[in-house]
Amino acid sequence: MRISIDVNMEYQLNGDEMVLLAIEAARLDDQTIIEAALEIENATLHRIAGEGMVGQRVWAFVKSERLKLRYSAVVDIMRAAVTLENLAATPLHALPSEVLTYVRPSRFCQSDLFTEFTAQQFGHLEGGAKIAAIQNWVASEFAYVSGSSNAGTTAIDTFFVRAGVCRDFAHVVCSLARAANIPARYTSVYGADVNPADFHAVAQVWLEGAWHLVDATGMCNATELVVIATGRDAGDVAFMESAQGAQPISQRIEVSQG
Repeated sequence: MRISIDVNMEYQLNGDEMVLLAIEAARLDDQTIIEAALEIENATLHRIAGEGMVGQRVWAFVKSERLKLRYSAVVDIMRAAVTLENLAATPLHALPSEVLTYVRPSRFCQSDLFTEFTAQQFGHLEGGAKIAAIQNWVASEFAYVSGSSNAGTTAIDTFFVRAGVCRDFAHVVCSLARAANIPARYTSVYGADVNPADFHAVAQVWLEGAWHLVDATGMCNATELVVIATGRDAGDVAFMESAQGAQPISQRIEVSQG
């Protein structure tokens, strides 16, 4: 499947500033960048590897008080559809060291607080069947409500409120999976069916030696998502970080198929 991406952003900065961006599609075995361009006015760019060596992040030294950028890309996705229920979990002692970290709690995914609930709710299931049940439970129990959370909202906050946005859904899925000793990481993506159009977030779980995308919002299938970056939670993969703060002026994200 071919996905076209067009991102236009303008932010007010507090003078000359270094801004860290995570908006470019990652080069992966199951997605190929056909063409891509990142243009930032009055800025010097420096790229570094992303978390877990997935994709790249961009340091932009902006020599003005306005960040004006456009990112465009065409990406071919070759990711095969997978039935989660057919996949087995990997025993903890057999996990690669770089994967083991995604079983542990993190700032926004307090998986240690969900151990008892996960055992009671999903303890009769194993591996991918457990993940599928978690995905379905979150999709049915939580309402997608724009503005219902903020940058400080954690998985436990969302669990009690039973509402959130894609960021919050992903945090809860990651927390419940980790509570069941299945590695899970937070993943920022582009999706053509995201409504309202914006940067999107899903979970990735480690089953049978590979990462698999899980979107509990129900907006997108794994075969239609363009991966940008991954991390323990949203704190690792914010689309923009600014030490002095930045105020949005305009932001438009357009993602389409074909």
